[in-house]
Amino acid sequence: MNPFKAFQIARLPEIRFGSGVFDDLPEVLSRYGRQTLLVTGSRSLQQSPRWQRLIDALAKADITWQQVRVEGEPSPELVDQAVRLHRETAIDVVVGIGGGSVLDAAKAIAGLLRTGGSVLDHLEGVGRGLPYTGPTVPFVAVPTTAGTGSEATKNAVLSRPGPDGFKKSFRDDRLIARLALVDPSLLGSCPKDLIAANGMDAFTQLLESYVSLRASPFTDALASSAMQAFRDGFWPAWEADDPLAQKGYQKLAYASLCSGITLAQCGLGSVHGLASPLGAFFPLPHGVVCGTLVAAATRCNIDALRQREPDSPALRKYAEAGILLSGRMYASESAAQDGLVDLLMEWTRRLSLPRLGDYGMNEDDIGRVVANCRGGSMQTNPLVLTDDELAALLRERL
Repeated sequence: MNPFKAFQIARLPEIRFGSGVFDDLPEVLSRYGRQTLLVTGSRSLQQSPRWQRLIDALAKADITWQQVRVEGEPSPELVDQAVRLHRETAIDVVVGIGGGSVLDAAKAIAGLLRTGGSVLDHLEGVGRGLPYTGPTVPFVAVPTTAGTGSEATKNAVLSRPGPDGFKKSFRDDRLIARLALVDPSLLGSCPKDLIAANGMDAFTQLLESYVSLRASPFTDALASSAMQAFRDGFWPAWEADDPLAQKGYQKLAYASLCSGITLAQCGLGSVHGLASPLGAFFPLPHGVVCGTLVAAATRCNIDALRQREPDSPALRKYAEAGILLSGRMYASESAAQDGLVDLLMEWTRRLSLPRLGDYGMNEDDIGRVVANCRGGSMQTNPLVLTDDELAALLRERL
C-alpha cells in the first residue's frame, strides 16, 4: 500500500501554545474590537486568582465584556438564549474559556450572533437541515482542560438529555477558532477525576484517528507524537503531587491539542460512535465513556479485523501503538496488539473508571444504544462492526 495516498488538510486556527500564554488574551481580544462576550464554566475560573487578573487586564485594555456561563454539557436552548440576549450588543469577539463544553457553546454562539437564527436550523440529524452561510463573530478558544481538542475543530457538540435525547454537532469550517491559546498551566486546577476523564478522551481520539479509514501520513505523525506525549505526561499530571506534574500538564495539553487536530482531519471510531447515544440517553460524562470503553472497543476492533480483514493497515497500527505506549518489543504484531489491549485494561483498572451501569444503563438499553450509534464517527472506524459485536462491547462495560 502506498502510504502517501492523496489527502487534504482542513483549516486550523492560529495556535499559541505554552505556559503563560493566557496572559496574552487581552492583547488578542483587542485585535477584534472592544466588545467581548466571555463564555465560561459556572464556577472554577471565577474562583481562581486568574479571573480577577483577567478582568483587571481587560479594563486596562479598555475592553468591555459580558458573560455567558455554561454548566454541564451545552444544549441548543442555552445557545439560542445566549444569542437572543447578546445579539443586539454588537459583540466584536467571543472567547470561550473552559473545557470542551464551554468551547463548544462559545463556538456555536459565535456562529449565530450575526445571523440570529436558532442552532436547530443547522444541527446535524435533528435540526431543520438548513445550510449554514455565516457570517460568524470571531471566536477565540482558551481550553482549561485537556480532553476534547475542541479548540482545533469546526464542530460544536450540543445535547438534549433524556430518553428521546440527542447529542449532535453544529459543524462548519467558519466555526473554527481564529486563535487557540493553549496554556498548560491552566490544568493545575483540575481535580484528578477530571484529568482522568478528559485525558482518556484525548487519548481515545488519538488512537481512533490513528487507525481511522481517513488517516494520512500527516495525521499519523501528529497522533504518534501526541500518544508518546500522553504516555509520558498523563500519569504525572494525574498524580498532582508528582514533582513532574508541570511537565505532565505540558505534554497532556499538547496531546489534547493534537487529538483535536487529528479528529478534525480524519475522524474517529467506534468509541465516539457509541458515545453519542450514551451521552444523550444517560448522564454519562463524555470522558468517562471514552475511558471506560476504549480497551474493550480496541479489543473488539482487533478481533474483528483478524477475522474479516487480516490485511488491514489498522492491525499494523494497533501493534505500533502497543510498542509505543508500553515501551516494549514484542515477538509479533499479534502479540503487540494483545499487549496494547492489556495495557489499556490496566489503565482502566488503575483509574477506577466507572461502568456504564453506574449511570443507569442496563441490559435492556443495549439495543437502543446500538441502533443509534451508526452516525459520523462510526463511518471512519477501521471496519464495520456488527450489532452483535457492539452489543457485546457494551455488555462488557455494564
